Amino acid sequence: MSSALRRSDSPRETGRGRAEGPPGVLRALAVFAAVRLAGVVLVVVVDAVAGRPFGKSLAHAWDSVWYLHIAEHGYGTRLRITASGAVQTDWAFFPLYPALIRALRDVLPVTAGRAGLLIAWMSAALAVYGIYTIGHHLCGRRVATALVALWAALPQSIVLTMAYTEPLFTACAAWCLYAVLRRRWLAAGTLALLAGLARPNGVAAAVAVAAAAAHEVVRQRGRASPALLAGAVLGPLGWAGYVLWVGRQTGDLLHGYFHVQSGWDSRLDLATGPLGFVASMQMPGSWVTFPAALVVVVAGIVSFCRLCLDRVPLPLVVFAGVLLLFVVAVSGPFSSKPRFLLPAFPLLIPPAQALARAWRAGPSPRARLVCGGLTTLSLLYGAYLAALADQPL
Repeated sequence: MSSALRRSDSPRETGRGRAEGPPGVLRALAVFAAVRLAGVVLVVVVDAVAGRPFGKSLAHAWDSVWYLHIAEHGYGTRLRITASGAVQTDWAFFPLYPALIRALRDVLPVTAGRAGLLIAWMSAALAVYGIYTIGHHLCGRRVATALVALWAALPQSIVLTMAYTEPLFTACAAWCLYAVLRRRWLAAGTLALLAGLARPNGVAAAVAVAAAAAHEVVRQRGRASPALLAGAVLGPLGWAGYVLWVGRQTGDLLHGYFHVQSGWDSRLDLATGPLGFVASMQMPGSWVTFPAALVVVVAGIVSFCRLCLDRVPLPLVVFAGVLLLFVVAVSGPFSSKPRFLLPAFPLLIPPAQALARAWRAGPSPRARLVCGGLTTLSLLYGAYLAALADQPL
């Protein structure tokens, strides 16, 4: 670990032997809540001006519609044929989020849409807690707070308050990575399993656990505890189990899921897909979302290089690297690429360190103006994506 990263003191133990949360986490949660609440208010206002029902763009937009339909009617009950003749089915969507929506709807007198929002908001809070805890564990309170603030203000962070899977996946992944850092292998494997049931790119958590486990075995000169081996084996079971289940439903055990994804124009083609979208940025309707997405993806690549140079712990680098690989190497709507990078919060560690250093002696009026202006711009862009844009979020 480089000098740029320092390990904070371990959480204090209470008289009963239980660890308290890291100091400052409530402030970080408040910062996140304030930024994201402002984003929600903007979307609600835009919906009201457009004459849409209250909360429609938060709970019933793009992928949310598919997840809610699965929660209410199960899999295999909906398909859509696109203009190109491709068949899109609901098997492309992983099961953890709709299963939680159904469970919560059965317990509380709420609609599926409201249940989806409640789960997303609770998951976002858990994700913030996990991200802050990792940041505090590595770099201390100031950097951890900056890490949460940056995550809250990302251009696509409006998704964290919508009925989408990114909050749930990030919560599972963040606590999985923290468990790895603390060498709690069974917890890490279990959380990686859940992350793999949340999203297609959830396998990144399992890869991070496996890489950390392999590094630990090498460090211990070939010795491995049963808990370590169990965690490494548990990790990929969620993702692999769902992929094989879809394959069985389609009649092609090993390739069926990937055929389903191809109907959504999602396939491994290295950089061909992203480069094709970059070439089409001058097409009507793409003058805002595609350039913004390009900036975010390029910034993610640059930050990943810095992450490697700073010698951030291996599981965080592997996790962020696998998510970045999914963005660069898998085709699909280019406007959605920044959303796929939202769970890759380790990419924000280098800019969070820079922000913490800049604010160490107290923020200047110019710094406050710049940060406030960028946050406002991000909130406006998020409202545009959720309520106005005609490209997939």
